[in-house]
Formats: sequence, C-alpha cells, structure tokens
Amino acid sequence: MTLPPLTELLASARVVALPLATRFRGIDVREAVLLEGPQGWTEFSPFTEYDDEEAATWLAAAIDYGWREQPPALRTEIPVNATVPAVAAASVAEILARFDGCRTAKVKVAERGQSLDEDVARVHAVRAAMGPEGRIRVDANGGWNLDEAEHAIHALADCDLEYVEQPCASIEELAELRRRVKYMGIPIAADESVRKAADPLAVARAGAADLLVVKAQPLGGVRRALEIVSEAGLPAVVSSALDTSVGLAMGVSLAAALPDLTYDCGLGTAALLAGDVTATPLLPRGGMLPVGRVGADPSLLDEFAAPADREQWWHERIARCHAVLSAAAPR
Repeated sequence: MTLPPLTELLASARVVALPLATRFRGIDVREAVLLEGPQGWTEFSPFTEYDDEEAATWLAAAIDYGWREQPPALRTEIPVNATVPAVAAASVAEILARFDGCRTAKVKVAERGQSLDEDVARVHAVRAAMGPEGRIRVDANGGWNLDEAEHAIHALADCDLEYVEQPCASIEELAELRRRVKYMGIPIAADESVRKAADPLAVARAGAADLLVVKAQPLGGVRRALEIVSEAGLPAVVSSALDTSVGLAMGVSLAAALPDLTYDCGLGTAALLAGDVTATPLLPRGGMLPVGRVGADPSLLDEFAAPADREQWWHERIARCHAVLSAAAPR
C-alpha cells in the first residue's frame, strides 16, 4: 500500500471527543480522528493506551479505507446486535431500547470491580427482555482465568448462550477451556487473540476457538481482515471498537464483503454515543444497517472538536504511526 504523505493526512485531520450515553470500557468520552481521502471520509481511533506499533495498524486501515477502493459488497444491508455494557440489571431494558429491532445482544461481563453474580443478573435481565427467541452472546475481554471462565460458563448456561467471546486472555487457556466445555455446546470466540496478536491466525491453528471476531481498524483494514478470515477457515463475526459512524461504515464494508455472514454483527454501537460526526448516524433500524460510506458533517466536527492539547496529541500520534508504517513499507 502506498502511503499518502504525512502532510496530506494532517491537512484534513479533525479530532473529535464524543460523549458516551453510557460509560463503556471505563471511558465517558470517545476520541477519534476523522480524515478525508480521495475515496471519502475515514477514521483513525485506536484507544489512547495502545502503543505506536499497535496504533499504526489502525492508521493503515484508515488509509486503506480513505485512499483505496474497497472490495465489492455482496449485500446491501447487514444484521447487527445490541451491545449491553457492564450496567446494573435494572438498566438493561433502557439500553436495549436504543437498538431498534435487534434480535441478538452482546453482554459485557468480567468487568473489573464487578462480581459474577452481577454478570449473571445482567445476562438474565437481557434474556428476560429479549424472550426465548433472542440470541445472547457474552464478552469477557479476557477477564477470567481458566477456572473462573469454566465456572462462569456453567453459571450462565441456562441463558442459552450463542457463544462466549474471549473468556480468557491466552490461546492456551482458550484451547483448554474449549476442551472442557465442548460437551455443553457453547462455542468459544476469539477477539483479542486475533486483533492484538502478532500472529492473528495462531488461535485458529491451535484449535482454540470455534469462531473469530474481526474488526476492520485493528486488523489493518477491510482487505487484511478478509484475508485473515479466509486463511483461518473459521466463521467470523464482524464487530467494532466503539467507532464513530464513519468508522462503523468501514466495518459494514467488511461485513458486506464476507462470503458468509452467519452471525449478527457488533456494529450497532453508535447507539452508545451521545454525539456523532454525521447528522444521520449508523443506528440500527429493524436490526439492520445499510451498506455504504458515511460522510462527516463539518458543523458536528466543529461541535465536538477536541481541545487544542488533545488535537496536538493526536497529530503527534499520527506522525509517529506514519513513521512506523513508512519504516515497514517495501523499499
């Protein structure tokens, strides 16, 4: 991939700080950079704690989406799931109401400072709200050790789980947990073991997962994510990283290009934002999102502009990540 000059990236860069409707991943504000390339608006939004090597992959994705034509779409809309943060069980119905028509819910569990009893209560509340035909998946973000994960899956078994996402942090733990719970018929999904791994295919080779969770930005773009899914030979769930609607459109492009789309996608998370960069956010309607690019609205970029010091921080980060990509580029 030919890198555009750093000056070209910075010329269009708009840094925003979007308030969240509900605290998520321990934050109340989501920062992101919107860039305008020849193909349209794109997004660079690695979380602030990620180092430059990891964040550079997100910049590669932003450049790929903004500066190159994308693979052809095989569908015009995609199904999405509701996302339930680690909230009290009493708040579940309010959260689910933001996700119009979604038949699937992903529930965050294993949050630091919360007990398994709270997780179980939250998942039961989701099951009660969605009824017996709703699909429920839980995401632990690697927060359990092996024995905790096995105990938690047993505690949640009566909720008829679709799958458990990243219950443990290591591939070795995932492989052993999958062996232990296989008789229960609850699949194990890998997320961090794909998007944060030096070798995203290692989890598939180890037989440590039944399916993969793939995200366009962390994997370096739509093309690279499609390659990983093809090489892994496992079913894939397309998800997001709390992107703006511009970034979500990149994820939708990935989902639309997958030959098989068995699972509802985790791309409805604009419903968790209290502000966005477009006047027509990518919100679920009848449980679906349309396929297509999203443009940033200049007035909203102004309204949610990050303070000057944060803008400078992000510009410097882009410069460092651009240097990482330049050093890795073929000579």
